[in-house]
Amino acid sequence: MLEPILGSLSCERVLAFIFARQEGYAREMARFFETDLNPIQKQLDKLELAGVLVSRTAGRTRLYEFNPRYAFLKEIKSLLEKAIAFYSPDDRDRLLMVRRRPRRKGKPL
Repeated sequence: MLEPILGSLSCERVLAFIFARQEGYAREMARFFETDLNPIQKQLDKLELAGVLVSRTAGRTRLYEFNPRYAFLKEIKSLLEKAIAFYSPDDRDRLLMVRRRPRRKGKPL
């Protein structure tokens, strides 16, 4: 939906994912969108270089989140919020549902 404005589908995916979940890493995004890892990594690097995103490491994983000092952060977030509202209900629910707590040992799926 935002591909013409942002320049690529990967850029839209990265920004929508981080907007919905506050942070994320490249492989997690690639698995979620069922796409290759390379375009996601390139977009993350590009957005970090532009100052839109910042990253930090947690172990061996590089986590990305929005840069709170980015001048147009409020505008980008409002644009992404509007775009996510137009996603299909299934896609929107899947994107907004965050399951990061560990499971109890031996608990059935």
